[in-house]
This record gives sequence, C-alpha cells and structure tokens, in this order.
Amino acid sequence: MAAYLDRDQAAGEQVPAEDAPPPPPDLVALAHAYGVDSTYNPGGGTVPVGSDTLVAVLAALGVDASTPEAVRAGLHRHRVETAARLLPPTVVVRQGRRTALDVPAEAELAVELEDGGHWDLPKGHSHWLPADLPLGRHRLTAKAGPREASAALIVAPERLAAPPGRSWGFLAQLYSVLSDRSWGMGDLGDLADLAQWAGHAHGAGFLQINPLHAGMPGAPSDPSPYRPSSRRFADPVHLRIEAVPEYAYADAVVRDAAERAGRLRAEVLDHDGLIDRDAVWALKREALEALYAVPRTVGRRAALEAFTAREGEWLERYATWCALAEQHGPNWHAWPKGLRRPDGPHLAAARAELADRIGFHRWLAWLVDEQLGRAQQAAEDAGMAVGLIHDLAVGVHPDGADAWALQDVLAHGISVGAPPDAFNAHGQDWGLPPWRPDALAATGYGPFAELLRAAARHAGALRIDHVMGLFRLWWVPAGHPPTRGAYIRYDAEAMLGVLALEAHRAGAYVIGEDLGTVEPGVREELASRGVLGTSVLWFERDWRAKGEILPPERWRAGCLATLTTHDLPPTAARIGGEHVELRHRLGLLARPLGEEQDAARTELAEWAAELTARGLLAEGAEPTPEALYAFLLATPAALVGVWLPDAVDDPRPQNLPGTWDQYPNWRLPVADREGRPVTLDALAGAPSTARLVAGPAARLGRPTPPRGAV
Repeated sequence: MAAYLDRDQAAGEQVPAEDAPPPPPDLVALAHAYGVDSTYNPGGGTVPVGSDTLVAVLAALGVDASTPEAVRAGLHRHRVETAARLLPPTVVVRQGRRTALDVPAEAELAVELEDGGHWDLPKGHSHWLPADLPLGRHRLTAKAGPREASAALIVAPERLAAPPGRSWGFLAQLYSVLSDRSWGMGDLGDLADLAQWAGHAHGAGFLQINPLHAGMPGAPSDPSPYRPSSRRFADPVHLRIEAVPEYAYADAVVRDAAERAGRLRAEVLDHDGLIDRDAVWALKREALEALYAVPRTVGRRAALEAFTAREGEWLERYATWCALAEQHGPNWHAWPKGLRRPDGPHLAAARAELADRIGFHRWLAWLVDEQLGRAQQAAEDAGMAVGLIHDLAVGVHPDGADAWALQDVLAHGISVGAPPDAFNAHGQDWGLPPWRPDALAATGYGPFAELLRAAARHAGALRIDHVMGLFRLWWVPAGHPPTRGAYIRYDAEAMLGVLALEAHRAGAYVIGEDLGTVEPGVREELASRGVLGTSVLWFERDWRAKGEILPPERWRAGCLATLTTHDLPPTAARIGGEHVELRHRLGLLARPLGEEQDAARTELAEWAAELTARGLLAEGAEPTPEALYAFLLATPAALVGVWLPDAVDDPRPQNLPGTWDQYPNWRLPVADREGRPVTLDALAGAPSTARLVAGPAARLGRPTPPRGAV
C-alpha cells in the first residue's frame, strides 16, 4: 500500500516546507477533523503543510494516517463516533449565558453540582443549559432511549475582574537579585524583601518574576526557567535556608554550609562571577538534608500533613519522580520498564523502598510553598494592589517529572515551537511536549486546571507565557526541522473558560504574553475575557501609517506596558547600542553591522524626536530611561513594568535567543553599566534607582495604607 511520503523525502532529502506538494484531499479532511491545520501563513502568503507532517501529527493524536486506506478508515471512524456521541467529553459554558446543547429532542438532562446539588433540566424541542448555573466544575448527564452519557461541565465567569486602578511595578529575574544574605543567587527571602521595599518605599503595585518552576536535576543543569521538570511545583533552590524554622535547632553541618555560602556569594558579588545554580543547589541540599533530620513540632507536623493531603496524587507523583531520578537518573525514558509510568507494575515496590526519599521531596515542596506564601503576604502587607505576578512557562522538559506524571495527556514524539516568519526563517523548536487537546477534553481539563490552581495559589496575578497557545500551537514532529511542523487547534473557549474559573477562584488577575506572531482575533478574544496583554514600547508602531510611533493615547489600556523583557535588550543597551555590538560579536546579525547600527540609530533618533515633542526630553538630548518610562506612564496601560536592571543601567540581556554556551543566559546577576554586580541593598540605595522610579512612584504609586484601612 502507498504511504504518504513526499518524493524527495523518500529519497532521503529534506524539502523546505514551502516546496512541499499539497497533501491529498482525504488527508486534509482527516487533519481538519482532528483540529490540525493543513496550511499556515509565515507572512508572505499561505503555505501547505507537507503530507509527512500531517501523518506524524495525526499519529501523535492516536490516528493512523500512514496510507490512503488508513486515512479513509479514519475518516469513516470519526464520522461514526461523532454521530454516535450523545455528549462531548467536556462542556464549557459562561455564567450568565444560556447555552444550547446539540442533543436529541427526547433527551433527559441533569446537572450534578460540585457542592452535591442536583438540577433536572426541562425537556423540550431544544435543550439549553440555564444562564444561572453556579460557577464551578460540575457533571452533566444525558439519557436518550438506551443511550446514556455524562460529561464534565465547567461554568466559567464571563470576564475576569480588572486590576483596581493603574499601578506600576518591577519586572525581575529572581535568581539575579542577590542580597548580602543570598547563597549565591536570589531566593525567596530576597523576593519578600524586594516586594516590601518596592511597595513601602515607592508605592509599587506589583512585582513580576521569572518562572520558579522545579528544574531538571543533575549537573550541569539547564539554567532556563522556561524548560522545567515541573510547572506544578517550585524549585527548592529558591529556598531561604535560614527562614526554615528548623534552622534554629540545626547542627554544625548546617552552620558550616551557611559559612561556605558566604564564599559562594562573594564569588558572584566580589569577583564578577556568574550565578552557579548547581553549586548553590549542592550547598543548599546539604543543609536541607540535615534540616530534614531535625524533629518538627506538633504544629509543623500537622501543617505538613495538611499540605500533603491538599496536594494529593500530584505531590505523590512529583516526589516519587524526584526520588526515582536520584536512583535511576533524570531521564525517565531510560528507567527500568516497570517504572516508566506512574501506574507502572513495579512502582508500588519502588515507593516502599524509597519512602524516606519521597518524604524528603514532599517536605521540600512544602517548604517552598510556605515561603512563597510569605513572599506574597509581604507584598500585600506593603500595600501592593496586585502583589506577586508569577510566570507560567509554556511547557516542560520531555524527560522531567511532569512529562512522566502526565504522559497520558501530552503528545509523544512532538515538540512545541514556532513556524518560519520574517524574523526567523528557520522556525523554532522549543523542545517541549504539548498538551493533547483530545486527552485534555477527556479529563475535563483537570490537569490544566490543577496547574493553574497551583500557579495562582500565592500570586496576585499570573503571566501566561505564549498565551496564543491557548488557541493553537505549532507542533514539530521528532526528526523534523521546525519548518516542517503544523498548527494544532485547541478548544479556546474551553481553555479560556478553565483559566477564567481558576483565576477567579484564586482572586488573581491574568496577563498574557502576546508578543510575536498573533492570529487575527486572538488579542480581541483575550481582552473580552479580561486577560491583559503585553506591550513593549519598541514594538508599538502604527503599521497602517508607515510604521510611525504609536501615540500613547492610542495604546490599549488592557496591558502590561514595558520597555523590555528577559529576551530583549535592556534599556541601557538600546540607548548605547551595545545590543547590536553583542549580536555582531556572536554572529547573530541578519544584516551587515553597519546597516544594523544605522537602523538602531535611526530608531533612537525617532524616539528622541517623539519624546522631545511631548515635552519628556530636552531639545537635542539623547533618550533616557526616565523619559522612555514617562512615555509609558502617558499611555492608559493598566500596569507599567519597570525592568529592575534598568535601575542601575545594566546593559546585558538576561537571555539572548539563538545562543546556548556562547552567552551566559540565565546566569547574570544584576550589575551596573561596567558589569559590577549590585546587591539588592545597593540597588535600593542607588541614586540612579531613585531617579528612575521617581516618575512611576509619583504618577502611579500608592503609599502603604494604614492598618485596617480599605
């Protein structure tokens, strides 16, 4: 039987995506039936997705499309199953709206509420879910003759609440913010101090930080916070050891580790060193192993037991994976076969054997949860209207804890990435397995909801990295270059509904990172649901008016406005031109150095003219960070984010996309313009900091309210 392989691929050659012949109509129909797009637009017109890509993507969804016969059988099976289905696996509706159900007229419908209540729905020629269903995760049942079905029923709020007025805050990479008490990298104690200082001293309303997700074990580790082992649990490397209550009763081992931490800290602060996460964790782990042996009080034991009960099976799977990784290595694909699934036949015996190590990792997760809660409380006590904004990465490492625990709802042999576009002709492969949309629906979106619930527990707001992934993701099959991927559609109404419900219940606002290629209508839909966007000053242009600078009054109000992000040049580099020189040294420029420098100077001159015209900059002066942030303050943006390193003119980006070991990504401490590391205390007292925050504090700052005030 013939297989769907392009001629040149069968000959062993790679065909650029734009040269692939269009796939057969039946294969296109099958792909569409399962939410797989058969074309994409990189900016220069529609490009067909190759047949081999469609076959591989469908295989990851459990659909055989390897031959024309298999495709026809798959189409027939899909039609039969769809016709026979009484209810979809999950129904997501908005509170306040009547929602029509596509069920037979004779069907009997009922709703089992999550609080134990029961609603029988009236019969009729058509069936509707009432508008006054309570928010929550319920169960919908249907009977029609001999057929019976049930589905998860999620009732979500129509729209999330907006933040209470405009506010400003810092954007920080926590690991980079060292104090005189840090053990070689910023920790949760530093986070609480930063929040208290920003709120009390300058009226900041929020503090956004990088993802604190649990990283992959082993050395050398991947320092990127965006490719974690688990998004569900935070990394114990962020713990402030001295803040663990048992520290007061620790033995000499812990005291000795604390002394050695001083030398590790000095290596970074006094010798212009890089943050060594592996060395920090080795030292902290030594101390934590000793602290684990310290007897806990009756109250502390009860608190740990309550945390364990609350976290349930998720915590058990995570702690089990951590213990197994110590014994068998961090790649679960290479473990003994009986341990490669969380329900594997040898897992019960392994859990019994590793009970103490599982307990240790369970305890670590509890300690991090405690300190995260204290940090958010510190932000609230400092008068922050929002508090901490936690960042939720787009995915997880394929060999890590979540990929093992959630393998039934993640696509195997697939990586998330981005298609070719005007900025990256080769596309991107991020090395992260995506959610399977069909598996998520079959579980009632439970894993996604639990992830959001955990992320929002100690947050005033959530930042959703690559929020466009709630609508579609670019899937790259294993062995394919990023140019040979395809977009897979997710049920955006369901994904947004689950997000809205969990954020509402947590009292958290939501910010979507919607930079880059965004499908038409996505930003509008997010805004209609109360999800704030992200607007970066350098990208806000009026492309209908020859790319002129967008006036501040025309910016969207529903956004976090800023000058930069972790993937972009800091403001000092933009003004000084170091960002072009850096990319030139590393061979990352797409044009000759002179052309890039001319373009950067032209952009800066345009901004100088704009700022001068608005009275924010003296005639003939170069743009300053203060003037640029003043422009942001003139927009209606709900949140204005100040990049913390801008306070001391640090010109170095925290991450330089397109590099690996050529640049110290995710390992740089906050430093001054000469590259000398700056502690949190020194940053707080620097004259440059006072100058930078004076505008935001005067315009949007709020003094800490007196105790008991509303």
